[in-house]
Amino acid sequence: MDKNEKERRKQILNELRQKQKEEFEKSLPIDRKYFENLFDYLDNQLEQMGCDDTPKLTTEFLKKNKIINAENVLSWLAENGGYCDCEILANVEEKFEN
Repeated sequence: MDKNEKERRKQILNELRQKQKEEFEKSLPIDRKYFENLFDYLDNQLEQMGCDDTPKLTTEFLKKNKIINAENVLSWLAENGGYCDCEILANVEEKFEN
């Protein structure tokens, strides 16, 4: 494989990553900032209370922040590996670290 071919493959890979990032952002049911705040909230609350294997704390956060499409948010979180509060923090938060 010559240098031009390597550069071309690298460019294609970068474009693919960028497209995936854009698609992820478009899929968000609420603004990214709410998710960042949710992760901070869960981090603090789970330290004190632990996880009860439900998204109880997430639901509380959504209500406190007057998120009207809370059911959509909870469904989106589950689709992305967050079925309970600790899984939301463990599995979903890492998807935002791009």
